[in-house]
Amino acid sequence: MKLLILFWITLFPLFVFSQNKSHFTKVVWVVFENENFLQVITQKDFKKLANYGVSLSKMMSEAHPSQGNYVAMISGSNLGIVDDKNYDLNQNHVGDLLEKANMKWKVYAEDYPGNCFTGATFGFYARKHVPFLSFTNVTRNPERCKNIEDTSHFLSDYNSSNLAEFSMFIPNLKNDGHNSGLEYAGKWLTQNFASILSKPENLGETLFIITFDESGKSPINQIYTVLIGSQIIENTTNTQNLNHISLLKMIEDEFKLGTLNREDSRAQPIQNIWK
Repeated sequence: MKLLILFWITLFPLFVFSQNKSHFTKVVWVVFENENFLQVITQKDFKKLANYGVSLSKMMSEAHPSQGNYVAMISGSNLGIVDDKNYDLNQNHVGDLLEKANMKWKVYAEDYPGNCFTGATFGFYARKHVPFLSFTNVTRNPERCKNIEDTSHFLSDYNSSNLAEFSMFIPNLKNDGHNSGLEYAGKWLTQNFASILSKPENLGETLFIITFDESGKSPINQIYTVLIGSQIIENTTNTQNLNHISLLKMIEDEFKLGTLNREDSRAQPIQNIWK
């Protein structure tokens, strides 16, 4: 009996550690536009990228057109948005949960003009792809608006370990494929992220989510999504039925944020993806 007790005392700290092990302490969403899963997974750049992480092969978007999906990524619901008009929502979002937990969030939006700009477009920048700007507790708070900037500092922030716990990288309308097509977006992805993502072991505690907002006009709305990180099992496929809200739930659980009491509270954990 004494040997059994001693054995348990010895192993219990290891058991607790394994249960509480952090898979990531920072997460970066990179979001592309309007392509069906089957087209993306066979495009050479996106196909190659999938080798470095886990492909979510039954990932579905929440809505058509774009904006409802972006809103769902951070709020756990598309909040009834069924078009791409400007919205001013008096609702909470993951930024509120993060700040309550003393964590930070940031959006790197390519060509964003700054100064809490709330116009629909500016050159190849589109507000509808920056979901935090749909929430009045951001747009009416100049300090929180500072969490949204252009992409010029992303690489330096990443290299100096100054990323926020939660980041979004939003390419402009050309580089996300919206105005240019899948081949253009794939080439841009390789040029800008291959050097980082092709060596998952060097990502440390940062997890990258490479995803799409929707599958064009397909009623199935199946999209490409790959997770890449040092704790992710490389070159594998997850076949769970998932959506953007599943990813939000994963982040909420990892950071112990609680939920927004929307669809995120009912989302199933993403399983069998961690080393």
